Amino acid sequence: MAVYDYAKGLVIEAGNNIRKMMQEEIDIETKSNPNDLVTNVDKATEDFIYNNIIDNYPDAQVIGEEGHGKPMSELKPEGIVWVIDPIDGTLNFVHQQENFAISIGIYNDGKPYAGFVYDVMNDKLYHAKAGEGAFVNEHPLKPIADSELKKSLIGINPNWLTKPQIGVIFKKVVDDARTARAYGSAALEIVNVARGKLAAYMTPRLQPWDFAGGLIILNEVGGVGSDLLGKPLDLTQPHSVLVGNKAVHEEILNKHMLSERETLEALHARYKQ
Repeated sequence: MAVYDYAKGLVIEAGNNIRKMMQEEIDIETKSNPNDLVTNVDKATEDFIYNNIIDNYPDAQVIGEEGHGKPMSELKPEGIVWVIDPIDGTLNFVHQQENFAISIGIYNDGKPYAGFVYDVMNDKLYHAKAGEGAFVNEHPLKPIADSELKKSLIGINPNWLTKPQIGVIFKKVVDDARTARAYGSAALEIVNVARGKLAAYMTPRLQPWDFAGGLIILNEVGGVGSDLLGKPLDLTQPHSVLVGNKAVHEEILNKHMLSERETLEALHARYKQ
């Protein structure tokens, strides 16, 4: 079985397991701060996905949010790399029991191979194989249209608007847009850009497992992604992220971000520590 078809089945099976585990009591722990949560379901889901990959593809390299596989700094460019977030949107999972996703990005010899974002509670699998288009379940996603920022919805976590420096920069973008929305899951935010429901999504810090799957899907419908200064995203470190349709991405970059290069470079250095 091709890796792509295998991965589709694996993601759906992992989602089925999550729905079953949600019928039982959920154990919640904190990680780096009281709002950075992890549950027994996150850990069990990553265990399931990781063990299945290694059983079937023992030479695969894996990066998992909950600690499976290699550290990002030890990745080798050759071969297949799986980048896994077992539950993207854990706060939503804990508080809402919806609006979370399994996210997997697969790269082959450093190039995008396939992306998967599974909206578990709505049973919608967004997926793409590089060069072959993007789909929700078995229905093709249409190429996304360009738009002007002043007529666009953009995605942003409102917490960033309260932070010094980055909050000032982001507020100017929000003021220029029609309005902003927050979904609480970076993977679903990027998918909503790919669906044309948002024109752009921006954040000053994401880990590779947050964007690896969604970015491949986005690229297949004509969207673009970079850091806030227009540089490419890679799998070896956290990044700021700006994704969007081509026109809005360029407008935000040229009008709001490049003029703040010195500030953003300093923030990049801080957020990567």
